[in-house]
Amino acid sequence: MNRNYTDDPDHDYGPTRTQQRRDALAVLELAGQLVDLPPAKLAKLELPDDVRDEIANVRRITSHIARKRQLAFLAKLMRRHDTAAFDAVRAALGENRDRQRQETAAMHRLEAQRDRLLDDDQALHALIAQHPELDRQHLRSLIRQARVEKDSPNKPPRAYRELFQVLKELSQDTDSPEPWSGSPEIR
Repeated sequence: MNRNYTDDPDHDYGPTRTQQRRDALAVLELAGQLVDLPPAKLAKLELPDDVRDEIANVRRITSHIARKRQLAFLAKLMRRHDTAAFDAVRAALGENRDRQRQETAAMHRLEAQRDRLLDDDQALHALIAQHPELDRQHLRSLIRQARVEKDSPNKPPRAYRELFQVLKELSQDTDSPEPWSGSPEIR
């Protein structure tokens, strides 16, 4: 019986070419994230010195093709190091991305709440019922001004932004992602 060398079930042939390519692309993506990080955040990460130097080299390059080539070289340099050397970096970047997603989601919720306040008077009553300490007159004035600003394109959206800041402060004070929900009875 003629057997191929790949037919040996006891032999470990290592990762496939497809898996090697996926790993290489993952390192390239990590290298791109490191280059895009602000210098203050990059300084907090524990990186090998040669990788840190090469990141500085990539940042200095402005030509698109040359930067792409240098980024590939950075990834190659990173692959020479043990994968465990970058586990902490991956974890830190993952936490940053998760935190960023949470902050973005919270901002979108606040924007939706602001839009509900502008579109529906019942939303204002629900907010006031939930937080009786709010300055009702100031809040109503902001909503009225924001509606005017929304209808006239030449006016800067000062009240619109201030309304967002009021909602943001309210959500930070209550430590909840949504300072009010539902529609309680009107007071």
